[in-house]
Amino acid sequence: MNIGDLVVMPLKSSPHVAIGRVTGNYTYLADEEGRDRRHVRPVQWLTVDVPRTVVKQDLLHSLGAFSTVCEISRNDAAWRLQRLAEDGTDPGARTAVSNTGKAPRPVPGDGDDEVLDSSQLDIDIERYAMDRITSRTIEVFAGHRLTDLVAAILEAEGMRCEVSPPGPDHGVDIVAGTGVLGLGAPRLVVQVKSEATAVGLPVVQQLLGAMTAQGADQGLLVAWGGITRQARQHLASQRFAIRIWEAGDVLDRLFRHYRGLPADIQADLPLKQVWTLVEEAG
Repeated sequence: MNIGDLVVMPLKSSPHVAIGRVTGNYTYLADEEGRDRRHVRPVQWLTVDVPRTVVKQDLLHSLGAFSTVCEISRNDAAWRLQRLAEDGTDPGARTAVSNTGKAPRPVPGDGDDEVLDSSQLDIDIERYAMDRITSRTIEVFAGHRLTDLVAAILEAEGMRCEVSPPGPDHGVDIVAGTGVLGLGAPRLVVQVKSEATAVGLPVVQQLLGAMTAQGADQGLLVAWGGITRQARQHLASQRFAIRIWEAGDVLDRLFRHYRGLPADIQADLPLKQVWTLVEEAG
């Protein structure tokens, strides 16, 4: 690492990545109790909440490494990480010349035999598989189709759903309830946002208004790209009224109910469960 280099850290506590810049030289903290925290480089964090959903698959592949520290150089990575830090978007590799002076190279599986990033020598298979499924899901269920998928999941959980047609919905994509007629509690109003970027406070406020207008007991905001910090802070006072499903939450429930979902959904998103050995640390 050099001073001024970008660093990226996939967060284990949430489906986000943090991007920063190295600001100082290496330091060894001999008095630090945790051995894995003794090696230090000072970093200025430029952003700590970039949703994984906005990062394209080839770059996510490089981020899915077991290695504690590795260099990512393929597919115009440095320029793209700078863009993600500045405006939260991944434009993909430039087709001209990358920062290394060579044309960007494709990810493995595209017939490329060149040397891989050090990050690609030891891939976190679980994280890689989840990223592939996430990418495929939003590709197949983009726009209003994500509403259909959410409704199918809710029905698999025992709700009866009424889905609004495509077009302006005034904050109501799905109305759901229990019982034969779908009128029993809890009565839900669901707002679905399929954008890869985080949604803000106005969407949350719109959902709260729709809940009042519909006489709903609870609200569900499905935000594929997550929500902004401001929206999350506002929801701290609405924890018994509104729940948020981000991409990972949708997939967790999809996996749970996959075998009971309609055949057309299973055909569009073919999945199978695979068992793998958990390698012991150390």
